[in-house]
Amino acid sequence: MTPEERLDELEEALEEQLEDFDCTTTRADGELTLVVPRDDLLPVMQRLRGHRDLSFEQCIDVCGVDYADYGVSEWVTTEAANVGFERGAEREPHEVRPENRFAAVYHLLSLDKNVRLRVKVFLDADRPVVDSVAGIWASANWFEREAFDLYGILFAGHPDLRRILTDYGFIGHPFRKDFPLIGQVEMRYDAEEGRVVYEPVGIEPRTLVPRVIRHDARYEEGRKPEQEAEDSDA
Repeated sequence: MTPEERLDELEEALEEQLEDFDCTTTRADGELTLVVPRDDLLPVMQRLRGHRDLSFEQCIDVCGVDYADYGVSEWVTTEAANVGFERGAEREPHEVRPENRFAAVYHLLSLDKNVRLRVKVFLDADRPVVDSVAGIWASANWFEREAFDLYGILFAGHPDLRRILTDYGFIGHPFRKDFPLIGQVEMRYDAEEGRVVYEPVGIEPRTLVPRVIRHDARYEEGRKPEQEAEDSDA
């Protein structure tokens, strides 16, 4: 069976087994994505693992996504940002769209069917809470802690939801789009106090933009080396 045929079979099984839920599927680049309403996540996940036509035995990843300013690039080259050696662009404060700002994304693997599935749940900015699937797949335990730490997504029913990557006293969630790139505080070791101290960040926020390849007249078609010498003497 070809990969496309396996996806066709999976898509038919999802439509049949999840007809009681308001789920939608999209297919692109040889991958299938299932979008599930937040309140239906647990029963959908239980069916994805337990039903013999689906059999997703493994949860290989859980991650968060922040869709604030989705599709908007900060690496916009402006004339002022490309004078001399300066390549810094000032970061403007931006408004964050509250509806469906966050998403919890699950990557599932069926060894029996030899197929993968991406499951996505959208969450709003005011209440980014979704049920934990650690009771279905034990591997989701640390993945959900990482999504909580970096994005602030809360997983209801998680047995031990606490930070896993940042410092114990860290404030904020560093993968959120509105988190400053320079951070909130900077730390250093104070020899007099004999400990690490935290201080306000001492640098200005800015975003580096790519260098621009400017037009060079030396490589114009038909230009001769003698002209370059004359121009330099002038």
